[in-house]
Amino acid sequence: MPDVVFTVDQARSMRDQAVPGHNRWHPDIPPAVTVRPDTSIRVECREWTDGQIGNNDSANDVRDVDLRGAHMLSGPIAVEGAEPGDLLVVDILDLGPVPQETGPAPGQGWGYTGIFSKQNGGGFLTDTFPDAYKAIWDFSGQKATSRHIPGVSYTGITHPGLFGTAPSPELLARWNARERALIATDPDRVPALALPPLDEEVLGGTATGDALAGIGRDGARTVPPRENGGNHDIKNFTRGSRVFYPVHVPGALFSGGDLHFSQGDGEITFCGAIEMGGFIDFHVDLIKGGMETYGVTTNPILMPGNVEPRYSEFVTFIGIGVDHTTDTNLYNDATVAYRNACLNAVTYLEKFGYSGPQAYLLLGSAPIEGRVSGVVDIPNACCSLYLPTAIFDDDIRPSASGPVWKDRGSCAVSS
Repeated sequence: MPDVVFTVDQARSMRDQAVPGHNRWHPDIPPAVTVRPDTSIRVECREWTDGQIGNNDSANDVRDVDLRGAHMLSGPIAVEGAEPGDLLVVDILDLGPVPQETGPAPGQGWGYTGIFSKQNGGGFLTDTFPDAYKAIWDFSGQKATSRHIPGVSYTGITHPGLFGTAPSPELLARWNARERALIATDPDRVPALALPPLDEEVLGGTATGDALAGIGRDGARTVPPRENGGNHDIKNFTRGSRVFYPVHVPGALFSGGDLHFSQGDGEITFCGAIEMGGFIDFHVDLIKGGMETYGVTTNPILMPGNVEPRYSEFVTFIGIGVDHTTDTNLYNDATVAYRNACLNAVTYLEKFGYSGPQAYLLLGSAPIEGRVSGVVDIPNACCSLYLPTAIFDDDIRPSASGPVWKDRGSCAVSS
């Protein structure tokens, strides 16, 4: 087993670990450990909300989750010799839930998928589903099943939602300036257009005093992906993957977490994967001067692994860039097109007895494939959603006999 360079006791908050992690991006967060290039390491991770969500049948915890402290990241890990302009080469060797543990923390034999309320971040379909819902998933090897979405089981594509390198002071300032400019276009929007720096609930690793105050004042929130990597939520970033991260500060300062047992393309509920704590094994190395050599200027490069489940039959739902509620044509809007594909899939699954929230939770967590199918046939962009038929106990393919409706119970709801 690789050396464990960042440890997490799942019975304790990330704030109470022997070496705490962090929940902002900032170049002044001190490294938790330093490793050499060409080294294999293990990083243990806390579930991203720091254990605010419980294994129960109420979604009140999702409704009331405090996002000021998210995400809880393990690290930073400094790599000897890394300099701005290099590429950090990261291979995922293995990852999974907390090994050989069952208990109350996500990752200890179970995980969850949540629909955030519109007042607390919302999701991709928040105008249709403005309230909070939840599904608990039990793990059995690579399989996931849920008492809240019966009649479904599937093999998870286990992956981290979030890893990245620290920004330089200059890059951090650019992030803050452009995101504040976006917020200013509609400052009262619900949900907000972006999340600016916030000095409440800040965790800055081992930083204290003025350094911690600066991290709270200027540190970037971890919700979106940016030039350093961050919260990409790419479901195929799994075992066997290699990622080339741009290095912006000495040592690279590599951090992350937000482990997922499974996720569909888009993670459409916002908390749409099966969220968990656990472990991840990396091999890390450097390509000196790699950013210039390969023209990597704004984002990492990913070579996905080859361990995804082999589903061969799908029911595919199509969406176009039209607002059907007002019959308004939009110009090549792939976001609206994918949203329509998702809504079409929800409506279809309701014919088999799944509630709208159950279908929404399923599409966020199951290994669906989302594709931008066409963005050249003006004015309508076309996106498609591929739903594997084999994950269902019942036959959901269209036929002349029609859908068989069953009582599917209920997901966890908020009061």
